[in-house]
Amino acid sequence: MKLTDKFKQYLKKNNQTTMNNRKKVGIILFATSIGLFFLFVTRLSYIVIVGDVAGTSLAEKTKNLYQGSEVIQAKRGTIYDRNGIAIAEDVTSYSIYAVLNQNYVDGKKKLYAEEENFSKLAKILSDTLGIDEDSAQESLENGLSDQLWRVSFGSKGNNITLEQKKAIEEAMEKEEIAGFHFDSHPARLYPNGIFSSHFIGYAVANDDDTGLEGKTGLEAAYNDVLSGTDGKIVYQKDNNQNPLPGTVVESEEAVDGKDVYTTIDSRIQSYLETLMDSVYEDNNPENVTANLMDAKTGQIIAMAQRPTYNPEDLDSINDWQNLLVEDNYEPGSTMKILTTAAAIDQGIFNENETFTPSSDGLKLYDATINDWDYGQKGTLTMRQALSWSSNIGMVTLEQRMADRWQQYLKQFGFGRSTYSGLPNENTGITPEDNPVSQAMTSFGQAIGVTNFQMMQAFTSVANNGTMLKPQFISKIVDTQTGDTTVTQTEEVGHPITENAATKVREYMRDVVESENYGSAYGVYELPGYNISAKTGTAQVADPDTGKYLSGGSNYLYSVVLMFPSEEPEYILYLTIKLPEKHESTVLAEIANPLMKRVMDLKNTSLEETTTTSDTITVNDYRNLDTESAATDVQKLGLIPVVIGDGDTVTAQSVDSGTTVMAGERILLITDSDSYEMPDTTGWSKADLIKFGSLLNIDVTFEGDGYCTAQSVEAYTELSGQSIKFTLSENE
Repeated sequence: MKLTDKFKQYLKKNNQTTMNNRKKVGIILFATSIGLFFLFVTRLSYIVIVGDVAGTSLAEKTKNLYQGSEVIQAKRGTIYDRNGIAIAEDVTSYSIYAVLNQNYVDGKKKLYAEEENFSKLAKILSDTLGIDEDSAQESLENGLSDQLWRVSFGSKGNNITLEQKKAIEEAMEKEEIAGFHFDSHPARLYPNGIFSSHFIGYAVANDDDTGLEGKTGLEAAYNDVLSGTDGKIVYQKDNNQNPLPGTVVESEEAVDGKDVYTTIDSRIQSYLETLMDSVYEDNNPENVTANLMDAKTGQIIAMAQRPTYNPEDLDSINDWQNLLVEDNYEPGSTMKILTTAAAIDQGIFNENETFTPSSDGLKLYDATINDWDYGQKGTLTMRQALSWSSNIGMVTLEQRMADRWQQYLKQFGFGRSTYSGLPNENTGITPEDNPVSQAMTSFGQAIGVTNFQMMQAFTSVANNGTMLKPQFISKIVDTQTGDTTVTQTEEVGHPITENAATKVREYMRDVVESENYGSAYGVYELPGYNISAKTGTAQVADPDTGKYLSGGSNYLYSVVLMFPSEEPEYILYLTIKLPEKHESTVLAEIANPLMKRVMDLKNTSLEETTTTSDTITVNDYRNLDTESAATDVQKLGLIPVVIGDGDTVTAQSVDSGTTVMAGERILLITDSDSYEMPDTTGWSKADLIKFGSLLNIDVTFEGDGYCTAQSVEAYTELSGQSIKFTLSENE
């Protein structure tokens, strides 16, 4: 039977006539319509009541359609010198592009670049931005040929100033042409160009181009202080998505970053940069460094290095270190100042004692110590051992001090961070545990130091025994509230007595004043003043072999000067590494004119007189890394004292949330396996009690006031012993 016959038979059997089929189809359609109607009503009711479609809020969509918002960018804080001259400040920069799409019009006004005007537009770019005229015209023609909507003009078309932007707009208006348009970007202006660039660092737009971010130096270290918090405005929009007049409201106010005032004096710094350029170009060394400090406060007045870079020219920025805190080097004979001071402090130094260096040197275990002149000068006094820079004389003193000299190295701050707060600070290297290496440290070899460590140690000699931390921040100012945080002078130790410091400065005068025994006789001078000086010549290790380079000028040459000698106001420390040639007067070409300029300007505005009585709320530093915690304490205007060499803070002497006065001391206990006794001279009784409590040490007191003596010597390991502190009201 055929399939059609079977189907007809099925219909006949089930009485499926045409009329019946129509009725059934009608019923089905009617029922479906009713069902769809009720389903539609139910869904519509749900949408109206709930206001949600597939997880999308209709109210939010409507709000977005008729309400807009914009971010209000916070202004990044300005970096100033000590006198309020801007070193780094916010500006808006622009990048230029040309629109080629002919649909870009405003009514009948053409806003795109017309082909017939390409040559004129190219000439404008050449005149205002220095872009090659032919290259600019070629970019326009290629863009038109490729049907591009817009074209740009390379690196010279970026970072355009407001003045350049206005000049381009005026030129187009004069020619009665259009086509150029601009994107704005946040940018950082460094008006002084090369100006302690490795210290100041640089900031660039972040990845989403919404603000600036510090990448190196102070810009990076104080990024959290300089950066503000962006705000937001909300406004109503019309059907064309344009803001409706009178509907703009500010929903979140922008909080600008704080201004940072450094201790740098721009007049001295600019002069130093000029002097260093000349020395660097004439001698082609691997590097040159300079650091000028106020001996009474530890404030750095000027610091620079070569090679360097211009922070506004990103192409000139390489991975150079900030040598003042990152470079670890052997200092050479400038260390002899500290050796002599320690020997005087120990009572084993007789300035009239004589010794005769042998041409064969001094045998010390399996090594031979030689003087730079191999004993040609003959018999020397111990006083002349410093001015004539005798290695043998220094080792003789070191051998008498034995292990006590290694303790002095700790007291002077070597082998640990100064907690400057600058990125990547190096802790230096203490000598190996063998008598030859330890002896060599007496003349500045077999030990690794940083420039900041040396400057810190020198302050104890210049400042009559009191060692000060190098400071580069004068104050931090919140321009919106007027709150000011002033950096306090920070005493970090008292490694030698006033008598030792005074005597060493007297002997250092011989270096430049002694005709027969001054290693730099007549080289360094400051008209009208006496100066204390010490030169250094250190061997430099080959980074590939680890062996010392020899011959020619393969050395690190240095000098430290304290002036005026009787009561130093300033310390100047200069180094030059591996110059192609070296004359004894090279560093004097920087030092002599700079010292004169400093003393000429001394009574004008080098002094910082800002004071503050603000109270400060202490943060929670537990579980923070040690460097970050110490840096944050300093930013608040407090004095951090790190106990132990651990990487993480485990306890602090003042609870978080506590309000204290500026300049208070905050003890930070680290996760160290052992702890050394700090120098507590000048600490209050309250600080000493907190110290004992944090380390579970019994402390007793004699007298009242501030600490003048301690029963456990500074920088010796603590082993649970009780400690007696002598206090006096006269501190």
